[in-house]
Amino acid sequence: MNAEVKDSSVSNARTRFGWRAGYLLASFGIYMVDQTTKAWAVRTLRHGDEVTVIRNFFDLIYNENPGIAFGQLQEGGNVGRWFFAGLALVAAIAIIGYFLKTPRNDDRILGGCALVLAGILGNLTDRVRLGYVVDFIALHAGQYHWPTFNIADASICVGALLLAYDLVFENRKKTEIRSQSSEVRSQKSEIRS
Repeated sequence: MNAEVKDSSVSNARTRFGWRAGYLLASFGIYMVDQTTKAWAVRTLRHGDEVTVIRNFFDLIYNENPGIAFGQLQEGGNVGRWFFAGLALVAAIAIIGYFLKTPRNDDRILGGCALVLAGILGNLTDRVRLGYVVDFIALHAGQYHWPTFNIADASICVGALLLAYDLVFENRKKTEIRSQSSEVRSQKSEIRS
């Protein structure tokens, strides 16, 4: 019997590691897509060339962003470069810690963490290597132009949305389940009385 329990716990540990490894592999794939598309943007768009994908909506335009997401806080210079690199490294470590503590059955959280991690590492690589982040995706509608971004930024946003969704809506579900459970307990105690 002890051997069966031991085999079961080893099997569960392998399964948990296997799923986490799959998410980390997907994260690495997104990181590589980000770096590959940025390399393409540097080679193709750096000298002022623009590519219109969907007229009046979606263009590919080269931009160097020394600040944070969507072009904010760009006046930091070399101090800002290393400050943001350090901040990104701390964020990546925190995401990895959260990722490792998350139960296997929380696919939304694991996926969100993998997406955020891929984006953080993609932009961190640029910041350390180049001193700025390469942005090249430009969306606009009429006179409104969304700040230029890249695959890493999109990955961070989608991952953060998944994590926020889970934080807001899953906590509501847990609260509802707890309140229903306490109602059932109180009804049972009333019946016994």
